[in-house]
Amino acid sequence: MLPAHNEAELLEGAVSDLVKAMRDRGESFELVIVENGSTDGTRGIAERISANTPEVRTVSLPLADYGAAVARGFTETRGDVVVHFDVDYVDMGFLEKGVAIVDAGVAGIVLASKRLPGASDRRPLSRRILTAGFTAAMRLLLQVPVSDAHGMKVLSRAQTAEAAAACKMTGALYDVELVLRASRAGVRVAELPADVREIRPPRTPVWQRSIESATGLLRLRVLLWQERLRGR
Repeated sequence: MLPAHNEAELLEGAVSDLVKAMRDRGESFELVIVENGSTDGTRGIAERISANTPEVRTVSLPLADYGAAVARGFTETRGDVVVHFDVDYVDMGFLEKGVAIVDAGVAGIVLASKRLPGASDRRPLSRRILTAGFTAAMRLLLQVPVSDAHGMKVLSRAQTAEAAAACKMTGALYDVELVLRASRAGVRVAELPADVREIRPPRTPVWQRSIESATGLLRLRVLLWQERLRGR
């Protein structure tokens, strides 16, 4: 699945490269583009690609929401293994390794971590500091047992469907909630070092992303606390 919001500049190239790489693998696959609230022609590009590429389908959501797009992508895909890429973050090497880990039953979720030893994070320093701070807060407030919950991931549908259906957070916190709920349910999580570089400027200023991340973590902690009080 591929969430896409205002990705008119990158979408066609990313999908073309991804489809070619998957066809070269010689296995059946589908690619679901989840366009959400775009205002720059992304929806039209996605629908044109879908019309001309049998393996690609497009789903559109009216509002821009990364978490809602990822959640919808999970429900729209039909395979036993679901791979989540972002338009500006595709790594076929990660796909190969992650799918092999899930297929072997070693883990039900495989994450691409920017913080793991061996990772290469070539983003600007401000973005790397934000990621480090978010990871520290995530582990402190929620005890999420990973070094990085955002970005590329490979999921076993059978093992993660229940956790995905229980998620309530939107935006960037959806990823954190999914990993946390799944791990608490006993799903094993593996991480692979990621190779990350910034191919376009970030959409949100670092200061704004910091505030949104902090408030999101607090909201998620309160949500889980309320569920625990209700005995869920």
